[in-house]
Amino acid sequence: MRTGSGFYSGFYRRRVFPWLNDRFCADEQLQELRAETLRPARGRVLEIGFGTGLNLPHYPRQVESLVAVEPNAGMYERARPRIAAAGLPVEAIGGGAEAIPMPDASFDTAVSVLTLCTVADPVRALAELRRLLRPGGRLLLLEHGLAPEPGVARWQRRLNRLERVLACGCNLDRPVADLVHGSGFRFETLRRFYAPGIPRTHGWLTLGCARPTAS
Repeated sequence: MRTGSGFYSGFYRRRVFPWLNDRFCADEQLQELRAETLRPARGRVLEIGFGTGLNLPHYPRQVESLVAVEPNAGMYERARPRIAAAGLPVEAIGGGAEAIPMPDASFDTAVSVLTLCTVADPVRALAELRRLLRPGGRLLLLEHGLAPEPGVARWQRRLNRLERVLACGCNLDRPVADLVHGSGFRFETLRRFYAPGIPRTHGWLTLGCARPTAS
């Protein structure tokens, strides 16, 4: 994006978009889905795309600590009050999900909520999560992505360029379950559905729990 690129990468990304994220991602329906997604979380947890900390109230007591990865400093600024109120040790790491400076097999649980749509390279990000999970660890995810109906999928592809600009890199047309399967995970639970009240181009959700397959 050339015109106004400084505004877009600066004020919009760090100030406006975090506010929009809270405005559109904190509704009651999504909060219930976050709680459902995070119910199996245990032990030491890695969350990519931490955002403004909307998942924090939904982590169960079995979670011992959280490493939160988020490349947008403006998101962290809005997350600070939630982190302070969480009652859970949270270590914040800047940067992307494709390269996380942690040793192999460091985590019991990995979490991706509305994040695989935005990471620059979802295959690399999933490979990184697989590397970081301990044997028997879980990947918990709630993602929107490419719908199965051809008519909806066509509209997703038409709108994708605009979506990427307005939502700081978000893609509407990534086949989430296929990406996870193809990255060395198998689903233990998997639910795919249209979220009521959300346009179908944005509301085809994948909610599941997956484990790394044997190497």
